[in-house]
Amino acid sequence: MPCSIVLKDLSYSTPDGQSLFTRLDLSFGPIRTGLVGRNGVGKSTLVGLIAGALRPSGGSIAVSGTVGLLRQSVLPVPGQTLSQAIGLEADFARLDRLAAGAGTLDDAAQADWLLPTRLEDALRNVGLPVLEPDRPMASLSGGQRTRVLLAGLLLAQPDMLILDEPTNNLDTEGRAAVAQVLARWRGGALVISHDRALLGHMDAIVELTGLGAAVYGGNWEHFAQRKAIEAAAAQDAAAAADQQVKHLDRKLQQVKERQARRDAGGQRKRARADLPKILLNARKDNAEKTAGEGARLASRLREEAHTRAQAARDKLEVLEAVSLHLAPTGLPAGKSVLETHELSGGPGGIVDGVSLTLIGPERVALLGPNGSGKTTLLKLLTGQLPPSAGSVRITPAHAMLDQQVSLLDPAATILENFRALNPQAGENACRQALARFKFRADAALQPVGTLSGGEMLRAGLACVLGGDTPPQLLILDEPTNHLDLDAIAAVEAGLAAYDGALLVVSHDVQFLANIGIERQVMLG
Repeated sequence: MPCSIVLKDLSYSTPDGQSLFTRLDLSFGPIRTGLVGRNGVGKSTLVGLIAGALRPSGGSIAVSGTVGLLRQSVLPVPGQTLSQAIGLEADFARLDRLAAGAGTLDDAAQADWLLPTRLEDALRNVGLPVLEPDRPMASLSGGQRTRVLLAGLLLAQPDMLILDEPTNNLDTEGRAAVAQVLARWRGGALVISHDRALLGHMDAIVELTGLGAAVYGGNWEHFAQRKAIEAAAAQDAAAAADQQVKHLDRKLQQVKERQARRDAGGQRKRARADLPKILLNARKDNAEKTAGEGARLASRLREEAHTRAQAARDKLEVLEAVSLHLAPTGLPAGKSVLETHELSGGPGGIVDGVSLTLIGPERVALLGPNGSGKTTLLKLLTGQLPPSAGSVRITPAHAMLDQQVSLLDPAATILENFRALNPQAGENACRQALARFKFRADAALQPVGTLSGGEMLRAGLACVLGGDTPPQLLILDEPTNHLDLDAIAAVEAGLAAYDGALLVVSHDVQFLANIGIERQVMLG
């Protein structure tokens, strides 16, 4: 049956009283809809509300049809098998009893004899090989677990799919498989994602912001074009509103100056006493009344203009991306920043005989399927793991941001981390650098351990790149995994201007193209 999800007057506040939604009206129908928005705006919370895991503070949620949910975090449950993870343990157990001759008449009546074949087809559709139903989920990679759960949804055939960041931990092959599933899907789909390639397959985009929700027909490309037009219009509106406030400030000042001159003239006339006292007092009262009304009118107009200007700036704040400007690294064109020879190591010798050289401001992408040893190689390069064979030489002027941003002290604030990594920077320089990454005022005083994944990576980039002398070699491990679309665009702009060497592990093809990758090294 056609599925619909209707949110009416929906409001929700976090346990600490932070309001995420206020009287939100939104609906999702039998089309593919991408849900986008900055980290922390409440996208996953909205999914939790629809799924019934959270209760709204106000309003209602009406769901018709069946819904299949793929959550963002796919952690293995100890001892859980594949059939348990997709909710089909009892179905496969029934087939096993019948195959062993121990089944009952009820087993025979309820058995889905085509289930093994259907599971194989579903796994194939998400780009996985045949996996046994009793395969431990813990034996699979994070990306494989995500695809197994997606295969389970395909078996269940719900009317509506809800996918929360389905490609976050997937390699290039896995991302392509998810895109193909959605391209073939004929039911409704709500996809929360920062993956621009995946959003290119959507029929509509819904953007969630602090101001509410806006619906855009078309896919990611159409949405990006509309947003650029809106941002330019918001910039003009904010500038015009600020000009109006300044104009009214001048008018109010002129009113005050004219009144002051009239008051001075009245006092001189009273001093000459060339008019009757009763007439002088009447004129004085009338002048004061007129001046008071003019001042109140001017003040009211100024307050209204100030309110409009603040609203325009609030909208601009939502539309504007992070601004990122980098100081030069001073890296000469012919200087070698990284050199390995037959480098091997890692668990099970997963990295085997890698030879790699980076010279000058070269930009290299390290590619390979999940489990091919990319992260292990980065740890060997930076000394976090000892090599079992071969050699590595790396410039001391390097920095690595891994997926956990372990470079930062989680107990310290963002500002304290910045100072620790940039000890020569003064207070103003620290504040300005962090402000460019949207950590303004008290936001810079947040402990790193309290940040979301996207905020933490943004803080890491601010601390590493925001100083007077950025590292000559920057190593990034899946930098876009937890960033929202605005932050990804800002990082792309900054890295495009970065004049050092880059070694990047990423499956985001558009991101690699936008930062000017010149060479690819394939593992596995």
